[in-house]
Amino acid sequence: MQKNSHQLMACHECDALQNIAHIPKGDIALCICCGQRLFKNSRSPIEKPLALIIACVILFFAANIFPVMRLSIAGIERHATLTESAHIFYDLGNPELALVVWFTSVIVPAFCVFSLFYILLSIHLKQRWRFTRFLLAWVSRLLPWGMMDVFLLAILVALVKLVSLADVILGLGFSAFVALVLCYAAAISSIEMHILWDKLDEIST
Repeated sequence: MQKNSHQLMACHECDALQNIAHIPKGDIALCICCGQRLFKNSRSPIEKPLALIIACVILFFAANIFPVMRLSIAGIERHATLTESAHIFYDLGNPELALVVWFTSVIVPAFCVFSLFYILLSIHLKQRWRFTRFLLAWVSRLLPWGMMDVFLLAILVALVKLVSLADVILGLGFSAFVALVLCYAAAISSIEMHILWDKLDEIST
């Protein structure tokens, strides 16, 4: 879904090209062919996502610094941060799974969060910072691969199984991670990519 110089937009569901008239603030544009949502003309297209992304940055550091959980098995305790939780799969002989978990729950979300913070702050300050367009292009491609919610579900399933085998105490990192998942989802849903592209074009001219 991209907007060109002729004010055309392609529906991401049916690929129908259509002229987009002025949409009042707060209203949603729908595809004239299939009725799917094209975009929402948010009242705060930059400020709201920026505030949520700033919260994500703080929560991301907290989730990776503080332990997600503490395990106690036969008197042996082990603390695991978000990254260390993925490393546990490597220790258990599943390096491919460890890589997938680390990539989808740490690397991709980190890239998207910090890139969006950089892009949104650049637009908010009306500054032509370097690599904003390059980063936005990659964020658009990688967003579907940031699956922290899936990793959270995997942690919850693992906790259910571990409770019968060990004493499990959830740490501050787990609370931060849950808040991060919710905040990240809210931030992504509040971002209209074509508006970011338009704002970058305005700054560049």
